[in-house]
Amino acid sequence: MSNPKVSIIMGVYNGKERLLSAIESIQNQTFKDWEFIICDDGSSDGTFNLLVSLAKKDPRIKPLKNPQNLGLTKTLNHCLTVAKGVYIARMDDDDYSYPDRLQIQVDFLDAQPEFDFVSSSVDIFDGKNVVYKQVARREQPKKTDFLWGSCFVHPATVFRANKLKDVKGYRFAKETRRAEDYDLFMRMYASGMKGYNIEKSLLRYYVNSDAMKKRKFKYRVDEVIVRYKGFKNLGLFPKGYLYIIKPLIVSLIPKGILINLQRKNYQQAVK
Repeated sequence: MSNPKVSIIMGVYNGKERLLSAIESIQNQTFKDWEFIICDDGSSDGTFNLLVSLAKKDPRIKPLKNPQNLGLTKTLNHCLTVAKGVYIARMDDDDYSYPDRLQIQVDFLDAQPEFDFVSSSVDIFDGKNVVYKQVARREQPKKTDFLWGSCFVHPATVFRANKLKDVKGYRFAKETRRAEDYDLFMRMYASGMKGYNIEKSLLRYYVNSDAMKKRKFKYRVDEVIVRYKGFKNLGLFPKGYLYIIKPLIVSLIPKGILINLQRKNYQQAVK
């Protein structure tokens, strides 16, 4: 059998109760030439047994298992070691890809060789309802746009596999525990690569506001380090110094206000 054109990669930890919807959203794609590599990151709730049973029904699902909980960065890199696709699509176990997502993104990358990856607008989902529709980033982000934050929604992104290999995949470090995507996008741009945002919602993106409220201060400090290294590689200093401590300031802002500010920022960015 020939290799699939797209490899979807996903890490899951104790996600047995939530991942079926995410998997079904991939199975329902209009684009069918894919493999879905799902790595169980040391779950204790029977997640891996569920993945094995699903793989028996659909051999395009490829279950992997970490011997213990290693975190998302190592888990995604594990997926990349076995991925065979020309393109690598990201997916999270609590998100939902709309049926035409992969077809639209594959068509884009096939037709636009100057872009190394493509993401999209998303609909924000709180677990019960879509609270914001068509949340957008700038269509063609520039290096300076990373001063504010990540310019792409990670689980809505499809990469050229060879470009991910060029930057050695996800960087494993203490500070990338909650910012592996921000770090990756900045490293790709620093290497001369660029991405594009399709201004159509191709994914329903889950935002757990309670988890955001409880986000530990140490992860905010980690992001400061990620920003410093990323801004340095992108040549964003001295202006970058004004934005390095943004995560610490953000930690003081009520999350409801923060989400509204982010939404306004994204909408202004695409005007």
